[in-house]
This record gives sequence, structure tokens and C-alpha cells, in this order.
Amino acid sequence: MVYKLLADLLLLVHLAFIIFVIFGGFLAIKNVKWAWLHVPKAVWGGLDEFAGWICPLTHLENWLQIKGGRSGYHGDFIANYIIPIVYPANLTRQIQLVLAAVVIIFNVLVYGYVLFLRRKA
Repeated sequence: MVYKLLADLLLLVHLAFIIFVIFGGFLAIKNVKWAWLHVPKAVWGGLDEFAGWICPLTHLENWLQIKGGRSGYHGDFIANYIIPIVYPANLTRQIQLVLAAVVIIFNVLVYGYVLFLRRKA
């Protein structure tokens, strides 16, 4: 039971990490100190996608699921709403590369805006 709970919690943390990688630059608009936390995470997220690596969180989630006696999520909120976001069906290498490029370009634009605001101030 504990392993299942930990697997579910880690999946939520994984989703939060993905959201932070994509949108964390917006926090730097309010306070530039967020960039010190966000930029390394965004670089890791981009490298992870471009290189085709498997995130360490995925390995840990799988291990916790196995220790919890299940091979995957079935029939609950996590299975229906979170897993398809973190692990989309039909994800190909080409789609991964496009997503990585979109995330990087998006964050470069956000940080360009942050620099613009800092120079303006």
C-alpha cells in the first residue's frame, strides 16, 4: 500500500516538474531569482528530450509500482488524467524532438521578456 501511494505521489511530482519546466520562466517575470531554479530544470528537460534519455523519475515510479504489486495504473484518476499527460500515447522520437524545441523556444522567449523588463527598469 505504501509503495502504491509513493508511486502516485511521485507521478504527481513528475507532472509538477514537467509543468515547471514548461512554464517556470513566468515566475522569473515576477522575481528574477526564480531563474536560478528554473533554468537548470529547463535545460535538463530539454536535454532529456533531445537525447532520448529516460527520466530518473520514470525509473523510480516503475520500481515503486512493481514493489506495490502493480504493473501500471488502472481505472483511477491517476490512470485516466495524469499518466496520459506524463506518458502520452503514440509518443514518437520525432514528436519528442518537436516538443523539446517548442519548450526551449518558449522559454527563450519568456527569458527574453524577463531581460527586456530588467533592462527597462
